Amino acid sequence: MGIKSPSEYVDFFINLNMGENVSLLSFINNEKNVLKKNLELKNINKEPIKKGIEILELLVREINENGEKAVLGKYQK
Repeated sequence: MGIKSPSEYVDFFINLNMGENVSLLSFINNEKNVLKKNLELKNINKEPIKKGIEILELLVREINENGEKAVLGKYQK
């Protein structure tokens, strides 16, 4: 897993350019589901996946507290 910070997740989301139909929160929830499924795989290093889930959960908390626009503005490069 190459994403190591909240700003990298936000940048990745923005660069996907999915338009206004997909919210950051929706993207984050989908990413968390994928990472949780990857934890079930046997022969992989689980620490980067756990770190990714922690980062995504941090972003969810920030979105719930401050709103999606604020989070996008905070982490946009």
